[in-house]
Amino acid sequence: MGRYVLRRLLQLIPVFLGTTFIIYTLVWAIPSDPFAGKCGQRPCPPEYVAKMRADFNLDDNLFVQYVKYLGKLFTGDFGQTFSGVKVGTLIADAYPITIRLAVIALVIEGVIGLVAGVLTGLRKNGFLDNLVLVATLFLISLPVFFTGYVLKVGFGISVSSTAPLGDLIVPGFVLGSLSMAYVARLTRTSIAENRRADFVRTAIAKGLPGSRVVGVHLLRNSVIPVVTFLGTDLGALMGGAIVTEGVFNIHGIGGLVFINIQQQQGVVVTGVVTLLVLVYLAMSLIVDLLYAVLDPRIRYE
Repeated sequence: MGRYVLRRLLQLIPVFLGTTFIIYTLVWAIPSDPFAGKCGQRPCPPEYVAKMRADFNLDDNLFVQYVKYLGKLFTGDFGQTFSGVKVGTLIADAYPITIRLAVIALVIEGVIGLVAGVLTGLRKNGFLDNLVLVATLFLISLPVFFTGYVLKVGFGISVSSTAPLGDLIVPGFVLGSLSMAYVARLTRTSIAENRRADFVRTAIAKGLPGSRVVGVHLLRNSVIPVVTFLGTDLGALMGGAIVTEGVFNIHGIGGLVFINIQQQQGVVVTGVVTLLVLVYLAMSLIVDLLYAVLDPRIRYE
């Protein structure tokens, strides 16, 4: 196990370098003036532009810029905006809200999706199965912004600036509604396939209680594709849903990225997306390690 973890960590290094370089290139290679509109109606003075270009290494070639940015990143410095505000401070203020929202959405989609998938997988083609299939198709068909708008107006939902857990339940449901439908369908398919497997028939023949057969043997071996989906989805949720946060006026990572895209603050966009890359890589490693815990047939040599 230790060698496998070390090998996976070494594999993450080129992935991290490659993705962050592509992100940095896409953000900073855009042929536009990053200082346009920064000085009001008049163009910025040449002295100001020269100083800012020197501060942000914009006179260097793109590869040198990336290496310098990477050097600061390894010390925990995500850079600063054109107005002098540290990007790390902006992320620290916005990210806890997005984490709370993402965790609530993950719990909702995981619990409801798994329960619905298990019940329909065990009673395939019944009334409950058809009801869940229609409901999940309905959720998949609805755009997230429409679901959020209807719930916000219908229930009069308002989220305070501090975004406590109670205020985030409905936005969390909206954020996780699409994934909840996919989790239910994934679980249903996996349960329906594995319920006819040899290990399930053996457990039944040994006289084990139905709850143990389903909860230990069937569910444990059927949940691997669901765990894969939930692990990657958590990375996406923690990235901040721009639409959901915008509908409910939540000041999280999604709103931070959206505002700074409008203001052409490339350093903020680069810093946030780089952080999200780290989250995705960490979640992919955790999901891989969970496979051996869920399925004893999987062993890492």
